[in-house]
Amino acid sequence: MNKFWTVLAFTVVNKFRTKSFIVTSLIIAVVLTIGLNAPYFIGKFQTDEAASVGVIEGSSELVPLLEQHVNDQEQTELVLVKVEDQGSLEENERVLKERIASGEMTGYLLFDETEELAFPTMTYKSEKTMDFGTVSQLQQALQVIKVQVVAPTLGLTTEQVSQINAPVVVNKVQISSGEGAGNVGDAGKTEGEIAVATGMVYVLVIVLFIGIMVSGQLIASEITAEKSSRVMEILVTSVSPLKQMFGKIFGMFIVGISQLLLLGAVVLVNLMLPHNQSMLTDMNLDLGSVGFLLIFYALLFYLMGFFLYAAMFAAVGSIVSRTEDLGQAVMPVTFLSMIGYFIAIFGISAPDSSLITVTSFIPFFSPFIMFLRVGLTDPAVWEVWLSIGLLAATIFVMGWLAAKIYRTGVLMYGKRPSLKELRRAMRAYKI
Repeated sequence: MNKFWTVLAFTVVNKFRTKSFIVTSLIIAVVLTIGLNAPYFIGKFQTDEAASVGVIEGSSELVPLLEQHVNDQEQTELVLVKVEDQGSLEENERVLKERIASGEMTGYLLFDETEELAFPTMTYKSEKTMDFGTVSQLQQALQVIKVQVVAPTLGLTTEQVSQINAPVVVNKVQISSGEGAGNVGDAGKTEGEIAVATGMVYVLVIVLFIGIMVSGQLIASEITAEKSSRVMEILVTSVSPLKQMFGKIFGMFIVGISQLLLLGAVVLVNLMLPHNQSMLTDMNLDLGSVGFLLIFYALLFYLMGFFLYAAMFAAVGSIVSRTEDLGQAVMPVTFLSMIGYFIAIFGISAPDSSLITVTSFIPFFSPFIMFLRVGLTDPAVWEVWLSIGLLAATIFVMGWLAAKIYRTGVLMYGKRPSLKELRRAMRAYKI
């Protein structure tokens, strides 16, 4: 057992000392810091000046109404700049473009000719390709004006118009239709809590996938490198292959968890900054609304998913003699994790679909997909623990199989052995 801890400690210390690990961790921490604070810094560079929109005086009966509506707003992002009619559309546009070039306005609004009593269509022209905010402001203002224009023809009073313009409020709450039947999800989630849970599921699915891919590749490449340099022949004389494999897996797990804790601390510190707290409050998001069960299952599925794929990567790395062949050898394992990842990512928009329900019980996909169901739906307890049981059984079987493959494969050199050769060699060893 002491040799297991020796391998584990060597793996952890050796990885912590590598420049690539330190530099990668620092780069990711800096990128996360920049990304989390980007909205704040972008807002500092943006001006609060309202968009200046040019209109031709007398071009439409809506111009005075639009001007009055803009002036009546306490806070508005629009300013109307009236330009004298030049007598023709071509001359009007020439003058308006000159005003844009001089910086007096950002764009101009033209009213198209329409049939009598019909509300005219309009065209907004601007040099900006992404001026959607100004167009949205104009649409909202003109929609209010349209109601004001049409209301008298329908005999509507001012109070009735106000009722029509009042926004419709629909509050969304997630409930459980199986209350009392033993469900895992938190019933009664508000819209803000649903948004927080969705964000957490999205982030943790990505973290699990990256953790599996990076750690698995490191485990496989380290084993293959030791084998190709013939160091493995010396190691097996002092440490049994099983202690080597599990020591490397647990050591790499500690390295991965340490890196995640570091990056998690960076994210938490940045989210606690006053400007980010204010932004979360404005968006009605409360990170404290994340339930204990969601955190518990996130950790559980992360641990189980990591050890399942780590054992598979270790087994594949042990049968490869050259690092050049490793990429092709681990491709099937990589595809398995990618399938589960993509099903989960695309399933966030439909977490109660049949595909999500069925694949949540497939052990190679359940670390991603059952966690998705726990976070976004309300699965029964027996469903969650059946998935966990199947996953645990698969980890045991894959660990046993990986141990036999590892014990056999680390001393097999030359071309990658076929399944028949590997099976024949495995029969010669007993765990």
